[in-house]
Amino acid sequence: MTPLRPLLLLMLLFFVLLSCTEKVPDNYRQADVLPPVYPDYADVTVPVNIAPLRFEVFAHADAAVTRFSSGSSEIVCGGLKVCPPVDEWHDMLAAAQGSDICVEVFIRDEGQWQRFQPFSIHVSPDSIDSWISYRLISPSYVSYEELTINQRCLENYDESVIVDNMLCSTEFGGQCVNCHSYQQYNPQRMQFHARQTHAGTVIAYDGHLEKVDMRSDSLISAGVYPAWHPWLKLIAYSTNKTMQGFHTSHPNKIEVLDSESDLILYDIDSHRVTTIEREPDELEIYPAWSPDGRSLYFCSAHFHYVSDSVNTEEIIMRAQDVRYNIYRKAFDPDTRQFGPREMVFCADTLLRSATLPRISPDGRWLLFTLGEWGCFHIWHHDADLWMMDLAGLESDSVAIGVDSVAQSLTPATSVARPLDEINSPDTESYHSWSSNGRWIIFSSRRHDGVFTRPFIAHIDADGRGAKPFELPCSDPDRHLQMLKSYNVPEFMRGPVTITPQEFAATLRQKTHVQAIGDEHLGR
Repeated sequence: MTPLRPLLLLMLLFFVLLSCTEKVPDNYRQADVLPPVYPDYADVTVPVNIAPLRFEVFAHADAAVTRFSSGSSEIVCGGLKVCPPVDEWHDMLAAAQGSDICVEVFIRDEGQWQRFQPFSIHVSPDSIDSWISYRLISPSYVSYEELTINQRCLENYDESVIVDNMLCSTEFGGQCVNCHSYQQYNPQRMQFHARQTHAGTVIAYDGHLEKVDMRSDSLISAGVYPAWHPWLKLIAYSTNKTMQGFHTSHPNKIEVLDSESDLILYDIDSHRVTTIEREPDELEIYPAWSPDGRSLYFCSAHFHYVSDSVNTEEIIMRAQDVRYNIYRKAFDPDTRQFGPREMVFCADTLLRSATLPRISPDGRWLLFTLGEWGCFHIWHHDADLWMMDLAGLESDSVAIGVDSVAQSLTPATSVARPLDEINSPDTESYHSWSSNGRWIIFSSRRHDGVFTRPFIAHIDADGRGAKPFELPCSDPDRHLQMLKSYNVPEFMRGPVTITPQEFAATLRQKTHVQAIGDEHLGR
């Protein structure tokens, strides 16, 4: 099969070159509508180093021509699949940064050419991190073993597997891998979890690879939902007792709930686990460090069991009562001690639940997801992204979002708002910041309510978002044909170089590091 690979690459190159040598028609009828294209790239803002925005024209036609132009340069592509070459595209981006690329789509039907209304692609001089990673998984709660953690170069379409779950699965046993995470976008410092047969947390740090078991009698579970400290060799986790609930008539068919959850801190060097938060009647989850490493943000829901003890049936039946607020705790990097919790965003007074706090690299903006209840908003069609200006937050204040409940509050306390310029009528969930704080990538089910796709949006200095664009693919049809969801998109400065086979060998180890100790760091 190897000799065929160069031939296939040559054929693909020939197809791309051929498709971009068409002639723009001189005579045409002008249409008064935008072209029906997928993905929708009309009037989006893109980084100066992004891969070509290839798209497909959904129109009945026997020929089509698309022209990209900026200044004196242009790219002309033929066919309903519009695929500008990578090198020519990057040349045009470099010349157009700070201005626009004009896109004109022409189609010929029954011998008559027509030109749709042109649209613009705005080219920001702000670059974006060159790589992202994500989990590819079937959008189902039944089968999850056939999944991978992949990485993708945003400057072209190169994609490779980081972790292949099937390398460790057999007909008698398997596991799930999840929660890949990096320290300061560094692909050489990462971690992920495995559950079931080869359970443990795999941590890679500057070439050293180990599998850690954090379970102990004093913890609810091993570490879940990681957050790397910006520079110390520390990772904050939640520990969770998780279950699923299923609705028969509600639009949100699946509910993932925690009946118990706490926060812990893991020291990579000493292998020591310490408790950060273990409050009675509180469910703590989703830790996230501030960029200066001096605050730990997290979500916590107050839930008091009517039963005498933890009752999973009760919390499933009362799922709509579980609403999370966002808190933070001061942290001293020298003593490694935490201060008391303080409120950052009070969602439950709005009858809402706030999850997944992520702070911009300059420390100015807090991005989070807001839904009606619960902590697993990827399953909630009402979930939206919200932005909060931390510059307006006093240390002893309680911040309230802009909502009908909050209209009587003074503007000074109304420092959070929905990102209406980015949100859609369907699910927006997991999100992360680029290292320069000018871009976010987030998960959305805006196309069909089922499959999660990654979208990228520019964020300006005032915290305003531009129209988001879908992750570009070499074949514009890819996401229409692909029966997998993207999960947990994260930015990286480069690719992970550890092979899937090395990760699999580490997971299969029967001996691993056993975390030790348990003292309380909070007050």
